Amino acid sequence: MIQDILPQHMCNAFERRKPLETDKLMCFSADGIFLKCEEMIAYPLYGVLRQWCAQKKEREPQMIFLFSIGGTAYFLAELPEDFGTFLRQQGYEFVRMFDVRRLAPKEEIFAAATAWHLYVWYRDNRFCGRCGHRMLHGESERLMRCADCGNVVFPKIAPAVIVGVTDGDKLLMTKYAGREYKRYALIAGFTEIGETAEETVQREVMEEVGIKVKNIRYYKSQPWGFDMNLLMGFFCEPDGGREIHLDEQELAVAEWVDARDVPDDAEGLSLTQEMMRVFKTSFS
Repeated sequence: MIQDILPQHMCNAFERRKPLETDKLMCFSADGIFLKCEEMIAYPLYGVLRQWCAQKKEREPQMIFLFSIGGTAYFLAELPEDFGTFLRQQGYEFVRMFDVRRLAPKEEIFAAATAWHLYVWYRDNRFCGRCGHRMLHGESERLMRCADCGNVVFPKIAPAVIVGVTDGDKLLMTKYAGREYKRYALIAGFTEIGETAEETVQREVMEEVGIKVKNIRYYKSQPWGFDMNLLMGFFCEPDGGREIHLDEQELAVAEWVDARDVPDDAEGLSLTQEMMRVFKTSFS
């Protein structure tokens, strides 16, 4: 899955630190990240920015430490317009976050998704939701604090479930309605207030395909920074009939698929695809 980057490891402990020459800059637009990809993803390096700013006598933009992978740190930074023009001449461009998952290597995809998660949180919490005053960065941990009313905001993570409904050698597979992602998926949904993850499984399956389920079994979890989620995977079985009553607002397709016909995983990133693969191989 996207977080499986051994022998490397992401260290997300909060630090107040300055970038080194070889540290990487994560620069975002409304829906994209600035990078170069020939065979492998390359992000702008701090050393190149520092040298450019010195030559142009420009002030360096504010940089926020995000995390490190191996010996390299990643910093959130605004992209100076002229510096962006300079880098575009070298092949850098904004790439949509939706398209990043098709690139390589996996650790840089994971970096992009996690940095995007934090970028959106910082972007959306510049002002206090309680009193409207500007928020300040925490000094000893990752948070935003309002100096006026004392409101404290930590990064937000939305819990959601991925559900593999199985019946013997059949897996209930779906395709989303009205979304850019067109490949097969599994039933999924967000956990609501006052609800356990297992109750979310029951509710989402009933809402989307009208099937009651039993034997709910936890499989595995994964961070999914593209949508600011923590995904929790479960397998379960129909409790009674397996006739599908499709929620056409959520799904374009829902059907029982034989294990041998479950498509192969081309990306190796998502919990959904791993669960499909695990089910398929259990009958091979």
